[in-house]
Amino acid sequence: MLMIKKSQGYISSNISKSPYANNSLPIKEWPEQERPREKLIKLGPEQLSNCELLAIIIRTGIRSNGLRCSALDLAKKILIKYSDLKSLLSISLSELAELEGIGEAKAAQIIAALELGKRAISESNGSIKSFRCSEEVANYYIPLLKDLKKEQFRVILLNVKNKLIKEVLISQGSLTASIVHPREVLKPVIKESAASVIFVHNHPSGEPEPSVDDIEITNRLCKSCNILGVSVLDHIIVAENGYFSFRQKNML
Repeated sequence: MLMIKKSQGYISSNISKSPYANNSLPIKEWPEQERPREKLIKLGPEQLSNCELLAIIIRTGIRSNGLRCSALDLAKKILIKYSDLKSLLSISLSELAELEGIGEAKAAQIIAALELGKRAISESNGSIKSFRCSEEVANYYIPLLKDLKKEQFRVILLNVKNKLIKEVLISQGSLTASIVHPREVLKPVIKESAASVIFVHNHPSGEPEPSVDDIEITNRLCKSCNILGVSVLDHIIVAENGYFSFRQKNML
């Protein structure tokens, strides 16, 4: 995808426009004004292409079969393979590490940077210290969970003032389901003396509508929590195409 911002006088695209991008010199031997890191320091991150930003995260190139491959070349290879940045959000470390020239160390750097970006978006959408409504919960968790390839089921533990005590990952399942048992949910609830809880899980399919199993497990969890005197404030399903709130639909 190509984004052109005429008002700011630059072009941001997936592939670097540097005339040095395809030569065999290591980036440190390029003219200073063409090096991605130096460009960022001097001009700001918004002036760099996706490829140049990714090259800064990768840091170093490699030499393979007598040929040099710069960090920018590796970044270009990644973006060509995965089409766009959005596709990278759901990629696993092992899958990325298998790409020639990347390896586990560079893959870990990229995954870490992407995770920080997702968390920054979540925090900008609302503080995790407390949630005032279902929409705030959804806005916080959509960036974190919507691109995952497997279902995750999390429970948010709250005190009597609805302030966050702790968030606990209960289970991680297959492409279509996570296995959740009430006893696994109740363990942290009891341990942390939670007064209320919110359940959150994702749908890798992209559609947030609850399945029959989702409805059944929600009912079981509500009954179990009710026995302990713990309120279930909501169960929210997040996905690429939005979210579903059991509370908003009067299903709790």
